[in-house]
Amino acid sequence: MITTVLFDLDGTLLPMDQDAFTRAYFKLLAAKLAPHGYEPKELVESIWSGTEAMVRNDGTRTNEEAFWDKFASIYGEKSRADEPLFEDFYANEFSGAQSVCGYDPRAAEIVHSLQGRGFRVALATNPIFPRIATESRIRWAGLEPSDFALVTTYENATYCKPNPDYYREILEKLGLKAEECLMVGNDVAEDGAAQKLGIPVFFLTPCLINPQGKDISMFPHGGFDELAAYLEQLN
Repeated sequence: MITTVLFDLDGTLLPMDQDAFTRAYFKLLAAKLAPHGYEPKELVESIWSGTEAMVRNDGTRTNEEAFWDKFASIYGEKSRADEPLFEDFYANEFSGAQSVCGYDPRAAEIVHSLQGRGFRVALATNPIFPRIATESRIRWAGLEPSDFALVTTYENATYCKPNPDYYREILEKLGLKAEECLMVGNDVAEDGAAQKLGIPVFFLTPCLINPQGKDISMFPHGGFDELAAYLEQLN
């Protein structure tokens, strides 16, 4: 019996064009850090390298540690002293990226409806951002961090999607079995990886990411209306 629904954030609860969001995010970050000696092109490449280090993380350290170890290997150990600059960016300028994101009130309605019916909800967003940035994006979706029993961020996770161990870590933290969960996401590869542990998946399709063109017809899928109808069938 399903007791907990895991939601992806970007492109799921928070509608967005991933490429447009990434471009806006990097433009804002580069403008923030350029006066501090970070050449924009090299900075963006370094952020991608740090992201790759997080995606390859094997559980031996947090994603935060994986990112900063890689970042410092590029810019030198002194770059660690600039972490407050990044935190200040996420607390302030990062809000400018909201303008390229969509909004659908049904996202919050669905989460609150589940809570009202006694279900637990968790935010299974790929943990490549610090908590402060993730909490901002939660609020852009019309929700609060307190709405979720767990929010995965780069501080508290040691794996990333599409590694099945990312989902295994969530199950362990919440004390759940795979069959007690439902994963709702828009990325066929990253969110679909949950099924490797036996977690059923619903694909939200308005912002679907499916570069390999996989057939999802055998999975429950659709927009927010179809998701709401599907969730209503849960006991």
